[in-house]
Amino acid sequence: MTTGFFWDERCFWHSGGNYALTLPVGELVQPLASGGLPESPETKRRLKNLMDVTGLSKDLDLQSADPASKEELLRVHPRAFLDEFKDMSDQGGGDLGLRTPFGQGGFELAALSAGLATAAVRAVLSGEVDNAYALSRPPGHHCLPDWPNGFCLLANIAIAIEAAFAENRCRKVAVIDWDVHHGNGTEAIFYDRDDVLTISLHQEYNYPLDTGDKQDRGTGDGLGHNINIPLPPGCGHVAYLDAMNRIVLPALDTYQPDLIVVACGYDAGIFDPLARMLATADTFRQMTRQVKQAAEKLCGGKLVLVHEGGYSEAYVPFCGHATIEELSGSDKHAPDPMAATVAKRQPNARFDAFIAEQITEMAAYFATSPEKG
Repeated sequence: MTTGFFWDERCFWHSGGNYALTLPVGELVQPLASGGLPESPETKRRLKNLMDVTGLSKDLDLQSADPASKEELLRVHPRAFLDEFKDMSDQGGGDLGLRTPFGQGGFELAALSAGLATAAVRAVLSGEVDNAYALSRPPGHHCLPDWPNGFCLLANIAIAIEAAFAENRCRKVAVIDWDVHHGNGTEAIFYDRDDVLTISLHQEYNYPLDTGDKQDRGTGDGLGHNINIPLPPGCGHVAYLDAMNRIVLPALDTYQPDLIVVACGYDAGIFDPLARMLATADTFRQMTRQVKQAAEKLCGGKLVLVHEGGYSEAYVPFCGHATIEELSGSDKHAPDPMAATVAKRQPNARFDAFIAEQITEMAAYFATSPEKG
């Protein structure tokens, strides 16, 4: 098995712009900054460093990619938005939406991030690699066509999917978003279509505060092709695997996609500062195993994971390493140094049973056909 790993040093250079005192140092080295966003480069850089130290990187097909082209971006984003983003980027940066600051060159870095996701999807669908991981930064799942938000400047996954459709590489795609925040951007882009099934597992009403309800199931041709699984704060390993088994995997079986894409955020991790969930490195390993087995069963193993959120510099590297170990089948292991601690902090049996009842109710709800109107 060959797993492609798509990354680029320059993606670590995306800065918070006006959220940080960014010092100009030219275009050949990472900018210097004082302070900045929770969405820092260090979670991703430390993941890549850990992979290098354990030798996992050597078991992967490491590649970079070209930035997404203007044609590829225009399939998702209006020209006026892209022109405004580019102009502001050229003039030193700014903020186009809610919590989306960027520095000079931010447009090019966002296009590169989208390009990594697009190249990963293209490589899997062409058979160049069996599956792939895109270490995309800045992330993308909150970005709407004309309004970025939540650290997301371009809709990376949607751009990659539209490129695959335009190149006639596939006809149906399923997107599973296990980032702790609702994947509102991906949902909005495909909400009235049946060629993309969007599924989001998220902490209920974390971010955004007004999206992610289970009743939001799509409109028009997309009715029934959007599934939101809002989980209450405090859910951990058992709840996530139960939701995958009881809701996500059956939905995939019904939909029969040609490709599965995971919006792979690690902010459901127990130490994340922007969430209140209790997932562990092993949670992400086992969810990856579940979706990998589903891909092997349904679409010849065609599976792409695209990096989204995750803000614990100490824990994201181990969650990511466990995920990529499982994706690639590598024997290069990075033991979770917090395993004993996180095991003690999992929900008790009574809470797990309470959540299991809610998941049972949601599974029954999604098994029914949604009503129009």
